[in-house]
Amino acid sequence: MLKVDNKHIKDTLLLAYPVAIGQFGHIVLGITDSIMVGKVNAESLAASALVNSLLFLVIIFGIGLSTAISPLVAIAKGGGKHNECGTFLRQGIIANVSFSIILVVVILYLTDLIDYLDQPKEIVSLAKSYMRIMTLSTIPFIVFQSFRQFLEGLSIMRPAMYVILFSTLINVFGNWLLIYGNWGFPALGLDGAGYASFITRTSMMIMLIVFVVRSKNLREYNPSLRIRKIDWKIIRRIFAIGIPSGFTSFFEIAAFSISAIMIGWISTSALAAHQIALSVAGTSFMIILGISQAATIRVGNFLGEKNYTQLRKAGFNAIAIAAAIMFLFGVLFVIFRFTIPLIFINEAEVVLIAASLLIVAALFQIFDGVQATGLGALKGITDVKVPMYITFFAYWVVAIPSAYCLGFIFKLGVIGIWIGLSIGLILAAVLFSVRFYTRTKKLY
Repeated sequence: MLKVDNKHIKDTLLLAYPVAIGQFGHIVLGITDSIMVGKVNAESLAASALVNSLLFLVIIFGIGLSTAISPLVAIAKGGGKHNECGTFLRQGIIANVSFSIILVVVILYLTDLIDYLDQPKEIVSLAKSYMRIMTLSTIPFIVFQSFRQFLEGLSIMRPAMYVILFSTLINVFGNWLLIYGNWGFPALGLDGAGYASFITRTSMMIMLIVFVVRSKNLREYNPSLRIRKIDWKIIRRIFAIGIPSGFTSFFEIAAFSISAIMIGWISTSALAAHQIALSVAGTSFMIILGISQAATIRVGNFLGEKNYTQLRKAGFNAIAIAAAIMFLFGVLFVIFRFTIPLIFINEAEVVLIAASLLIVAALFQIFDGVQATGLGALKGITDVKVPMYITFFAYWVVAIPSAYCLGFIFKLGVIGIWIGLSIGLILAAVLFSVRFYTRTKKLY
């Protein structure tokens, strides 16, 4: 029952690759912003990095809530309840827009706290203005995510990918106009990048709404935006899945942010090497996010069909695919460990540290792929609360204390901190896999 199945592998990869490309598109958006803002001055780039770090820790909750839509839609589609798919979309929009308003208030509050982060005055002034402008993008971005999750729940992955890729052109053009003041527009510097982001995210939202509402192929799923009533039962289901999903992502991301702070206590070179190795590992992880989302959708479809044998096969084959892909990346990391850091920097000390970290990354790659995909499979059966507790335990009870002990008490430095994080990843991978095995076994 748990053997590798070629059909499951093919179907999973077909769903996964557009999501992975879309994730790369988001990375490109961030990179182009950094490059174009960096040409203004170093202070603007630093302010941009500070704001984006703070924003992401808040917006991750909105993204988590939006992800509740895809498993619910996938289950409804699998069960042949096509009309319910549109209901989940409409109620999801109500839930996500309402929650986004709360996020906007939180972000505006955080803007005033920038004064207390002990940053240079010139950076604080730029950051506060930029953060207020970026707040405008919150609602259109979350609405875009809602429609994206609706489509992906229906196994329609390409439209969001195309929208994200096209939006990079809109963003670059908007930056060119508003950061530098071309074609008679005012040169707004970092603020210009904020306004360009708002225009880009609003355009993304509009493009995906138009596609969903006007597509003839989607009419059977009733994607009309005519909201006649608030269905509190569905809203509660969305929050029951989305809020734990948001906390799960937050616990993991915040753990890596804490690790960066600890590495900063060691040396600038160690922190630079950490950023290089993490950026490289993050590139392979974009592919895994696609596999994870494919696992959510396919597991959800089979749950709706009540085909529990194929449900388990879909989940475990997705986990096997993730492990195989990450094994290959791990081999590449080891082979090219001295070459890859040179893409980022030429300082010998940083390159040597980064090369050592890439060996550690190679060792935890498989477990990182397994934990992310296992989490996606669990979301497909709407099992999110226990995984949230597992994530907290793996990263905050085990990984962070282990990283501190190995890094500072046992004096292994940045390598020790990365080994500590690896222990958390390994634990999460094992517990998610066991959780999926035991939960799906009960379905028979």
